[in-house]
Amino acid sequence: MVTYCLVRSLPRGFIFDGQRVPLVAPQGIFKPRILPQIPLSITTTPEGPYDDSSGPDGLLLYRYRGTDPHHRDNAGLRMAMFRKVPLVYFHGVVPGRYLAVWPVFIVGDDTDNLTFKVEVEDSSYIGAYRQNGIKDKFIADPPAEGRRAYLTAEVLQRLHQRGFRERVLRAYREQCAFCRLKHLELLDAAHIIPDKEPDGKPVVKNGISLCKLHHAAFDKFLLGVTPDYKIEVREDILKEKDGPMLLHGLQGLHHQKIILPRQIELRPDQEFLDRRYRRFKAAV
Repeated sequence: MVTYCLVRSLPRGFIFDGQRVPLVAPQGIFKPRILPQIPLSITTTPEGPYDDSSGPDGLLLYRYRGTDPHHRDNAGLRMAMFRKVPLVYFHGVVPGRYLAVWPVFIVGDDTDNLTFKVEVEDSSYIGAYRQNGIKDKFIADPPAEGRRAYLTAEVLQRLHQRGFRERVLRAYREQCAFCRLKHLELLDAAHIIPDKEPDGKPVVKNGISLCKLHHAAFDKFLLGVTPDYKIEVREDILKEKDGPMLLHGLQGLHHQKIILPRQIELRPDQEFLDRRYRRFKAAV
């Protein structure tokens, strides 16, 4: 299960047996006082590099706290692995916003690289054994591995897609870079280089915040963006005669400059724009 939440709700947590139980703490690996040994949640920061979130085997990666494998927080995650205890995983996408994944299991401990390996499980399997009177196991046996591999890959894709959208929209101040529309439900993070290509990583420099109309027009090469950030409308579209949507929604954008992020390092990669613009010209 993947949900979206604001950080201010996480420290408040919930009430259990008359005690308030927070869900996160600044250190990342969090064990509330009510639990004797095993943590409740693990949290990543939105500033973490993209490549750190998964390994070549498709599993989520979570770094140790510090460099001491025997630190009590690292020891707590190791115990969670041995006892097969489910945890909550909070994935930071932008400051103050997290994607929550539950349940996840620690399934590997890489002491050389100071990381734990994490798999996602289907929440409907949690407690299945307890209903049958067995308290020591939380999930069913095989085909758990195949199911978890599929779920982990699916969740990773969703984390990357949602994180990409949140980072791009925040960089563009939550508006369309072409028309300034500010309704979040109508905004997308458009890839400059498509995500199916090797360079199409979900990073802000490979994205532009666009409303759904202009995202579709951009993807279908009805319009393009030059390397110096100007919109160019396809010639045949400029010659069409139609209603106000065509006139103001597309034709009126010709030679307008797109809205850019205030931070220079977050602006579209000009090499990516040049490659995309050449594809646009070839499609004309």
